[in-house]
Amino acid sequence: MSVSSSRGDQWTFLTNHARVLLQIARDPDTRLRDIATRIGITERAVQLIVADLEAAGYLTRTRVGRRNRYTIDPTVALRHPAEADHPVGDLLGAFLHREESPASSGPESSRT
Repeated sequence: MSVSSSRGDQWTFLTNHARVLLQIARDPDTRLRDIATRIGITERAVQLIVADLEAAGYLTRTRVGRRNRYTIDPTVALRHPAEADHPVGDLLGAFLHREESPASSGPESSRT
């Protein structure tokens, strides 16, 4: 069995930490159980990831009634030394910008 057939389809570019942060950026009022369902991990795993992100300063949690609201600090640097010169806002912007801009709008789409 070759390496590519045994694990080649198992890896992804983003970690679960990045996926959780992206879900929170998309909806700061989201519930952790909804994040877990969307990205396919347990609610407990999401709780631990949110605690990691909060401890590292990437996000803050504010109680609003019986729910939490999350605020991301886009200026905090990415953790790996190879990316430490980039703030997390760059990562979020790369993903969220594509989702928010319709493909048919803007000056580029009017050119043929």
